[in-house]
Amino acid sequence: MKEIRELHVPGDRSYTEDHEWAMEDGEHIKIGISDYAQDQLGDIVFVELPDVGDEFRKGDEFGGLESVKAVSELYLPISGTIVAVNEKLEDEPELLNEDPNENWIVAIEPADLSELEELMSSSTYLDMLRV
Repeated sequence: MKEIRELHVPGDRSYTEDHEWAMEDGEHIKIGISDYAQDQLGDIVFVELPDVGDEFRKGDEFGGLESVKAVSELYLPISGTIVAVNEKLEDEPELLNEDPNENWIVAIEPADLSELEELMSSSTYLDMLRV
């Protein structure tokens, strides 16, 4: 397990209490898991992905991760419609362990971009982890 100071928490995205991140990428928002989440889960062996076109509200479960330690649900940080899934994760779920910040899980077309403002900055997220 990594110490808090060893975690890579980029400042170019926003974070949730459930350890997902959301990052603007043009007109879409990419969603992934934090370095903390992948570290806590251990070796990820399966990623359950939604279908392109599925619509979710903020906080809805949109998929799941299975690791050697646990099964964990994924929750959408903001409302939107799935416009892409990272299909590489179907055959290589370990990519999330290798680089959870580079390997996004889904991309969405946001329903309400202002919901991003309700998420945590990297510094606020790190403060939450220290408590």
